[in-house]
Amino acid sequence: MPKIKDVEIFELGEMGAEKSSPWSSTILVVRMTTSDGIVGYGEASTTLMTLPIYEELKEVSRVLIGREVTEIENNYMEVYKHSFYLPVSMETTSALSALEMASWDIVGKIYKMPVYDAFGGMSNEKIRAYANGWYDNCVTPDDFLAKAKQVSRTGFTGVKFDPFGNAYDNINKAQLDNAVAIVGLLHEKLPGLDLMIECHGRFNANSAIKAGKALEQFEPFFIEEPVHPDQFEGLLRFKEEVNIPIALGERVLSSNLFLPYMVNHAVDIIQPDLTNFGGLLQAKSVATMAQSFGIEVAYHNAFGPIQTAATLNMDTVIPNMLIQESFEAFWPEWKKKLLKSGYSLEDGYFTLAKGKPGLGIEVNERILEEYKVKGMEPFNALEPAWVVGGTFKPAVPGASKKKK
Repeated sequence: MPKIKDVEIFELGEMGAEKSSPWSSTILVVRMTTSDGIVGYGEASTTLMTLPIYEELKEVSRVLIGREVTEIENNYMEVYKHSFYLPVSMETTSALSALEMASWDIVGKIYKMPVYDAFGGMSNEKIRAYANGWYDNCVTPDDFLAKAKQVSRTGFTGVKFDPFGNAYDNINKAQLDNAVAIVGLLHEKLPGLDLMIECHGRFNANSAIKAGKALEQFEPFFIEEPVHPDQFEGLLRFKEEVNIPIALGERVLSSNLFLPYMVNHAVDIIQPDLTNFGGLLQAKSVATMAQSFGIEVAYHNAFGPIQTAATLNMDTVIPNMLIQESFEAFWPEWKKKLLKSGYSLEDGYFTLAKGKPGLGIEVNERILEEYKVKGMEPFNALEPAWVVGGTFKPAVPGASKKKK
């Protein structure tokens, strides 16, 4: 079998072009080549960690170069053995994710089959998507409504958004009133649109419970990361007191680390991220684990198109797939053009290219060369990198009052 011969790393971006999701203003793409010349592609996440993950890609590549590309499980365990902090090091799990993803792309090409066939075959031909990244510079209820109407007209039947402005850890009355007004207005004016509430793990349990109870009346589809991710007991308190399904998982870095959430009934929908979680094997194993608990899967997907293609290969396979996150419509042009083919998004549904080997993608090599950048993604001291651009602002006095 062919061995991993070479790994090239591309940091891509365009300064100022990524407005809706500043955390992915840079992306890391790997191009893996085998001893017999077969090429596969993968992608790593970057959120304020572009250079650390870039360097860790070199370190993980040192472990994998010279090993058989088809021995994906063994290669994962080899990295696990050498990396002392692997289960909780996002640098290592992200690097490993990209290289594992590229390995599957190659394996599919070796055996002339799609990756989804290697995991059991396609059972979901169309994947329902929800929009994210659509609400840049939204602060008032009317801001959110105007843009949500635009998104709805494109065919999306679900949207995710963070209505909490510049609230962090605690939430005051003005911030809570504004959030309630935003969600309430969308619920009233767009009754056919499922609303997913993004908290970004920003709240202590008391504030999260206060916000959750205030939003229950609007029956959100789910609420994501309602409490700080390291406050597990606070999450359990939230679960006991708030009647909204809980979704989380983008900061859980292996399938084993999801188990406490499941056995303690702390989560209803899991959101592992294929670019920081270890890759496709981990994504499939945790979906199977979740199925045993009656928990559904909505993979986190906030970076680039290679990630999306890999994630869709999982979505098409797992029976407990719920809905798929999508930023595609709000990407800068260079990111939209990174793939020549692989999947489509129409009327709020993803469709993965059928029958194509590997991840099913064709990478635009011109984009790899023209959009190379160096360094960390931009830092804004006034706005955390994890928010959608232009939204971390105080509530506008009087804007949350319902208009007649």
